[in-house]
Amino acid sequence: MQQNKNDLQTTNKTKDSERIPAIRMFNLEDESSAFEIGSIPILMPTDATSFWASNKTEDWEQKMHPAPRKQYVVTIKGKLKFTVSDGSTFILEPGIILLAEDTIGEGHSWEIIDGNEWIRLYIPLSADADDHFIAENIG
Repeated sequence: MQQNKNDLQTTNKTKDSERIPAIRMFNLEDESSAFEIGSIPILMPTDATSFWASNKTEDWEQKMHPAPRKQYVVTIKGKLKFTVSDGSTFILEPGIILLAEDTIGEGHSWEIIDGNEWIRLYIPLSADADDHFIAENIG
């Protein structure tokens, strides 16, 4: 049976609606920090035992630093520009989940670019938890 072009587009939209945009920061072999764009499926359980909310910002958090643990960071309010070791940047805002896995080396920095407050949830993942991140196929 042949699928017409309109059906294929509808199928892809459905699949996209079953995923939430995400950005993963991770370490390269030389311990520098990098990022990739992708998504996380909806309704997929992940091994996490706690979470906490924050709207506080310590000075050290805006300077280069590695993630203190493997964790999801869910932005509730705020628009930020993150910078990784090589100077590459990405924008984080509500609707995009950050997966922070750059736990060694220089790490990353961030700055608020819209508003003056970043309200977020931290959801630490257990060491062996599957983060369910799927990178975009670029190219």
